[in-house]
Amino acid sequence: MNTSPSTHLLRRTAPRLTGLAVAGVALLTLSSCGLVNAGSGADEDQTISMIVTESAPYQDPTEIVKEQLEEQGWTLETTYVTDIVLPNEAVSRGEYDVNFFQHQAYLRQFNQDNDTDVESLFSVYYTHSGIFSLKYDDLDELPDGAQVAIPVDTSNNGRALKLLAEGGLIEVDDSKEVTQLSQRDITANPKNIEFIEIDQQSLGQSLPDVDAGFGFIRSIADAGYDLDDTVLLLEEDPEVKVPFTVVVAAQPEFRDTEAAQVLQEAYQSEEVQQWYEEYLGGGVVTYEGSITVEESAESWAEFSDATE
Repeated sequence: MNTSPSTHLLRRTAPRLTGLAVAGVALLTLSSCGLVNAGSGADEDQTISMIVTESAPYQDPTEIVKEQLEEQGWTLETTYVTDIVLPNEAVSRGEYDVNFFQHQAYLRQFNQDNDTDVESLFSVYYTHSGIFSLKYDDLDELPDGAQVAIPVDTSNNGRALKLLAEGGLIEVDDSKEVTQLSQRDITANPKNIEFIEIDQQSLGQSLPDVDAGFGFIRSIADAGYDLDDTVLLLEEDPEVKVPFTVVVAAQPEFRDTEAAQVLQEAYQSEEVQQWYEEYLGGGVVTYEGSITVEESAESWAEFSDATE
């Protein structure tokens, strides 16, 4: 890939591909760019390869970061996808240096399920989740046998169930960590709620088809719904901030590169922080600069060991 100044416009409009499309071209594209194991060449040519979710809270700050790095002589090469499996697989295989699309709980569960070794590098933001509805104005209005959409992936599945328990709709086993909760841990379901498990990327779009649904603030907004008009309950538990803080992730050895440091400085810069403070009118997404490259190995090891 040409990384000369004349390709600035091309880099700003990097490919935005779905998971299947990326899977079909990733190896060819990356081999032509000379991208090998994560961290092995990033410092040498001052080029960082990143795979990112095609969604505003990931894509827009990344474009800000790209401009900041360019001013310092670095090139951030990005591929935008809607797939939530490919980014960790690609980083694990060394096809990309880093990814930006997930919170810590999802990354930990992915590693456990797929025997991969991708770790948090530094934190970027934390966002509230909630229970939303297009049909009802209060949780108490949900009828007996109501259909409620929750994420199918393990880490977010428990997050949804815990929130529903906090709202009084169900009771769950309080001894289980939020990231490990499942429907097997429901101890009471007085309204006979029927849970519809769907892909987390489709949570916002699912609202017309169910009585209520769990969702991330950004997924509800991206689906075109007014947050104030649809929200029944917002997540407020401070204990969920650590597992559900969104991070940039990489193979462990990437921490020792200069590239990791310059990437962190850009994502945790005042300009990026300001973008999050203004996103969706402010007060919706909270910037979390709590995890840094210097201490992320220790904090990730502690977090990963919490379920063992």
